[in-house]
Amino acid sequence: MVSFVQLVVKIREIFEQKLIDIDEVMRLLASYNSNMREWRRFAIFDHNKYTRNLVDVGNGRYNLMILCWGPGMASSVHDHTEAHCFVKILDGELTETKFGWPRKRHVPLDVSENKTYKKNMVSYMNDDLGLHRMENLSHSNGAVSLHLYIPPYDTCNAFDERTGKKTKCTVTFYSKYGRKIDHRGNKNG
Repeated sequence: MVSFVQLVVKIREIFEQKLIDIDEVMRLLASYNSNMREWRRFAIFDHNKYTRNLVDVGNGRYNLMILCWGPGMASSVHDHTEAHCFVKILDGELTETKFGWPRKRHVPLDVSENKTYKKNMVSYMNDDLGLHRMENLSHSNGAVSLHLYIPPYDTCNAFDERTGKKTKCTVTFYSKYGRKIDHRGNKNG
């Protein structure tokens, strides 16, 4: 078993190498047994939307963040602009719905998989596997997830599930390193 701090250090060590083994990253994330006392300072919720809270940018080759999901909150259907996406559930549970890439304009997206991940489970996604949406289906409990994106990205594409229409989106952070920022990126005092 590793602590949260050890997990962050081991991720940095993995990314000092030129070639990354996806299975090694999956095993490392699975080896961490979630302990709220270790990551709580990074888990900042908002009552109106899910939040992305930056934990580490490491050596510039990845972003590690904690996402906080209030009851009923969901991401849009989105791609990862050529990034690998690892998700470790730290608290609660999230449902991932995977979709095929749009084949025609103005046609609903095809669901290819639907799976619920519970505390300490790990999922993996990349653009070769299609698109996905993450959502907290609970009407009363929040959820917290750890996300590792390789390489880091600042834009992605969101897709309308009914039409397949694509819209470019900017990836923003609600907090960095445990400190909330405002919409302009300034630290709140």
